[in-house]
Amino acid sequence: MVGSSGKPDPFAQPKLRLDKWLYYTRFFKSRDLAAEMVEKGRLRLNAQRCKKPGHGVTPGNVLIFAQGGRVRTIRILGLAARRGPADEAQSLYVDLDPMKGSAPLE
Repeated sequence: MVGSSGKPDPFAQPKLRLDKWLYYTRFFKSRDLAAEMVEKGRLRLNAQRCKKPGHGVTPGNVLIFAQGGRVRTIRILGLAARRGPADEAQSLYVDLDPMKGSAPLE
């Protein structure tokens, strides 16, 4: 990362495009589907609506979006350089959904 002086900024966090991160972590089958969902305003990044698929995400960011009939709340733990196997993808985020794995209410 380059700072305002043109020199590398040692404190800058690496970033990855939002649509790439969603694709690499296997939330969407294609990068185009991920970008389309973001462009339609169906995703929140750190509680703010995001409509730019190219927005840079970093570890620590929180994403909120609907998928498969439920609302996903995801904290980014890491960035990837490629779309790898599912277990590798799952190590890049933590699901913050408190109802995950619990029985449905009666």
